[in-house]
Amino acid sequence: MLRPMLFAASLTLAPPALAEVPRVVTDIGPVESLTAIVMGDLGTPDRLLQPGDSPHHMALKPSQARALSGADVVIWIGPDLTPQLAGQIGTLAVSARSLPLAELPATHLLPARDTGLFPHDHDEDEHHDDHNEVHEDHAEEHDDHDDDHGHGLHDPHVWLSPENATHWLTEIADALAIADPDNAETYRANARSGADTIAKAVAEASTTLAPLNGRPLAVAHDAYQYFEDHFGLTVLGAISDAEANTPGPARLAALRDGLATDKPACLLIEPGTDPRLLNIVEGSGVPTATLDPLGTDLPQGATLYPELIADMARRIMTCAGL
Repeated sequence: MLRPMLFAASLTLAPPALAEVPRVVTDIGPVESLTAIVMGDLGTPDRLLQPGDSPHHMALKPSQARALSGADVVIWIGPDLTPQLAGQIGTLAVSARSLPLAELPATHLLPARDTGLFPHDHDEDEHHDDHNEVHEDHAEEHDDHDDDHGHGLHDPHVWLSPENATHWLTEIADALAIADPDNAETYRANARSGADTIAKAVAEASTTLAPLNGRPLAVAHDAYQYFEDHFGLTVLGAISDAEANTPGPARLAALRDGLATDKPACLLIEPGTDPRLLNIVEGSGVPTATLDPLGTDLPQGATLYPELIADMARRIMTCAGL
């Protein structure tokens, strides 16, 4: 007789409520990857930009707007990469915690390059002084709530610095811990493990790139400055600038003359690069390698970021014939 009563009583005892994992929205694949590393088995972030979308010319579809409006945390590079997204977050995700990674104080920034040919005569101290000045200037403009957000002040492809990505894992974990204190230690443990994974990918890329030994490269889109800075690569110049603007005749003429004088070992292009832009090296015998700074053709999710770093190194070396 006791068993039915005990069973009936057990039905009235609800299990303790579990805290909901925050709804997280990211902007691009590499940021989604870093966020997925930190979330681990607790949840999966959403991503606004799908493969093939350009972050420089972003327009939200209705489904993406709905995802943004339902977000608890928005993790994105910042307005220099996707200037439209700043206003959309302010309108659609008013109550969400916004984490613009490029604007974090410890993010390593490089100044945007506005010429086709790149100088290589700065010493290391001047180089790092320039980084600091750019970040300080950008921080002052952000504090003053400049509507332009310093757009164009620095190169927005900041995720291609493994140093930045590793630092962001901690920042992402801290942001999620605030939104979800019950799982704070899990987020932080995942961030530490993710940092180890990125370190292994960086070590692999460094070993892969070592035989390049200062041989020059050229790029179609100036999107790889952080990667070349981290791994000590020499890039002679870029056909289009960091925002993928169409180059003018003067830029193309200067670049054509420069590359004729100092022939690059490889020209790095991207999926969808306008074939007409490649006329600058046509007939020069310079091989090309297709790289995508967003990792569109790689498996998406947590594995994307470390694989992106190692894969870019492999493609460069294959192109250079080393």
